[in-house]
Amino acid sequence: MNHLGTPMRPVRLGNMAAAADHRADGTTILRSVETLGAYPRAIVDALEAWAIKTPDTVLIADREGEGWRKLTFAQVFERIQPLGQALLDAGLSPERPLMIISGNEIEHFLLGMAAIWVGIPYAPISPAYSLVSTDYGKLKHIAGLLTPGMVYASDGARFAPAIEATFASDIPLIVRSNPPPSGRPVRLFDDLLKTMVTPAVAAAHDAITADTVAKVLFTSGSTGLPKGVITTNRMMACNQQMIRTALAFLEDEPPVLLDWMPWNHVAGGSHNTGIAIYNGGSFYIDDGQPTPARIGRTLENLRHVQPTFFTNVPKAYEFLVAAFDDHPEARRNLFARLKLLQYAGAGLSQHVFDGLDHAARAETGERILIITGYGSTETAPFAFTTTWPVEAAGHIGLPAAGMTVKLVPNGDKTELRLKGPNVTPGYWRDAEKTAEAFDEEGFYKIGDAVRYADPDDLSKGLVFDGRVTEDFKLSTGTWVNFSAVRASVIGACAPLIRDVVLTGLDHNFIGAMIIPDLDACARLAGLPPGSEAQAIVDHPAVREKFAGNLAALAEKSTGSSNHVARALLMAAAPDIDKGEITDKGSINQRAVRTHRADLVAALHSDAPGPDIFILNRKGA
Repeated sequence: MNHLGTPMRPVRLGNMAAAADHRADGTTILRSVETLGAYPRAIVDALEAWAIKTPDTVLIADREGEGWRKLTFAQVFERIQPLGQALLDAGLSPERPLMIISGNEIEHFLLGMAAIWVGIPYAPISPAYSLVSTDYGKLKHIAGLLTPGMVYASDGARFAPAIEATFASDIPLIVRSNPPPSGRPVRLFDDLLKTMVTPAVAAAHDAITADTVAKVLFTSGSTGLPKGVITTNRMMACNQQMIRTALAFLEDEPPVLLDWMPWNHVAGGSHNTGIAIYNGGSFYIDDGQPTPARIGRTLENLRHVQPTFFTNVPKAYEFLVAAFDDHPEARRNLFARLKLLQYAGAGLSQHVFDGLDHAARAETGERILIITGYGSTETAPFAFTTTWPVEAAGHIGLPAAGMTVKLVPNGDKTELRLKGPNVTPGYWRDAEKTAEAFDEEGFYKIGDAVRYADPDDLSKGLVFDGRVTEDFKLSTGTWVNFSAVRASVIGACAPLIRDVVLTGLDHNFIGAMIIPDLDACARLAGLPPGSEAQAIVDHPAVREKFAGNLAALAEKSTGSSNHVARALLMAAAPDIDKGEITDKGSINQRAVRTHRADLVAALHSDAPGPDIFILNRKGA
């Protein structure tokens, strides 16, 4: 039976529908026609409800040696009471929030829930700002903006250099282990659990409202300087109801998730953990990552967990597909109980999509629905989704229940703006950026462009059409659709490419600075792990493969607006301290072009060197 005849595994989904109102000024208002059901005041109220209803269900688990540490709903609820008291005793408040600088673990989860419970904002910060950065510039900027009243780091010794360089000596530090040898006040996390609970905890909890700030999530933005996105209780709670309305199966049985996504980002820390909390499910922290060095841990964790909902970035799916044949138990467990697969953040390459489909059919005799969605930190993040199979990159579906969106003509693009109870009220202590982020009708200007999947059929949803500001003009006056060209280069060079920076503003052709996947390139070249980056990109097999793929892409181009005429391979990785890359791996195009002006000049030189691929268009 071919895959088109293979049945789809049944999964109950909500109806996604929208109505359009076309205005005389050319704008269009799209409104979800689905009713957004009632939702609690805060996500922790849902946690309490499940602690009463199903106290013995595992809520959170992380790896410990060969096994797992696990806490049930009742155990989590019990622990957040003394932790909440400890935060109040330390004088934390909206003016002096909690700052967490280490990654995903049970202690991080408990502190975050305790802070929300007593109305104290907390800010989970990328560990890379402490462990990868060398100047701690972003960490210092965030600390200055937040003015934290307490800092948590799992391993005090590991984070000691960043802590000593960033925080005043009188700011209390909480660690799980290894208190750093310093004069600052330090307590062990386990000591906080022994705090005597007073009526102050209940009083603080009773005082929180839907508009109380739950957390502050930092996003780097186009300039590379982190902005603090205010996330309220309402945003988190209503967003989970929006998700459940679309993914109705979450209500049928408690979901099980295995997830690595960092909690300093909204996808991992709000969307994914929230699905478990809101629906009485279990969240297993995956200590693997979609990198050659860490994907093995994910495969190992899949030997222990059978998820019912699995969401990830496209690169992780690429690694999994490549590993399935050698790890049959991981493949079997991934698909055994799975209701659907979700991806976001980038397009899913066709060979990866086909690999997932093949693996699902081989294991189960069924196809597994693959959907995608769309949102941002400012939308909590769920704003759009498909509830139908997606086989082409870019489809984002229709707006979530409770949302209204505005489509605004912007040059040759259609700009997307959003409004709903899940949208942030603004940026932490930054009135100027807050004012800039909203239009005169209160719609959040997300900065992205969209188009209709089918101009004659709204039910087919919308398609992502790049950033409004990323398109650029060549010196000839020709506009370049950044998103489309970037996607074409990545598609042509997969799986040997991580990303690409496009050049050509005020030049007469498009150039491409390719960020290669050095591990994949080394395997192609037969080079040992750990080989020097320059040796990898200079290897004849690597250059020949890129040259062939890029030449084939050039032959398909129809004009200067989509013809990548020259390309080079970047041996030096993007630098987080220069703002060229975020901790989650996304590229700041402008920063790379600015800091690597010599490479841009080499691409567009009148006398290009031997490292430059010259790519001619067919018939040109």
